[in-house]
Amino acid sequence: MSHSFSTIWIHAVWATKNREPILNSQLEKPLYSFLFSELKKMNCPGRIINGMPDHIHVLFLLSPQMSVSEVIKQLKGASSHWVNQQDFLSEKFAWQTGFAAYSVSESITEKVHEYIKNQKTHHQGISFDQEYEELIRKIKDTKLSGGT
Repeated sequence: MSHSFSTIWIHAVWATKNREPILNSQLEKPLYSFLFSELKKMNCPGRIINGMPDHIHVLFLLSPQMSVSEVIKQLKGASSHWVNQQDFLSEKFAWQTGFAAYSVSESITEKVHEYIKNQKTHHQGISFDQEYEELIRKIKDTKLSGGT
């Protein structure tokens, strides 16, 4: 095969340092726009970014030249620096160490897109910790059932 082809969708989630609820409505849209531009620079097109005051969800297509950890490290580092250069917050901004990342089948990208799009509604009834535990449980259940 003379050309390479890859379609690896990643659903990534990470939190603000100490899960401080500081991603306010003033910061949210410019931050998401910045993250989309960073993804584009890495040839990892973003499909949707959304979240809550203490965490975000990102759905992007992974470039074959990048690893998941490289992409997220770049997103977190560049965005922290960018936020701290702006006048959005009075305190220093940082992301919490670590992240969660899940591969997403092409067949369910729309479902994951809708899930991320509806984060604010979703979190009216569930905390970030509960959401994270639910995602881990679903993955473990899928592995135990042989991927079905």
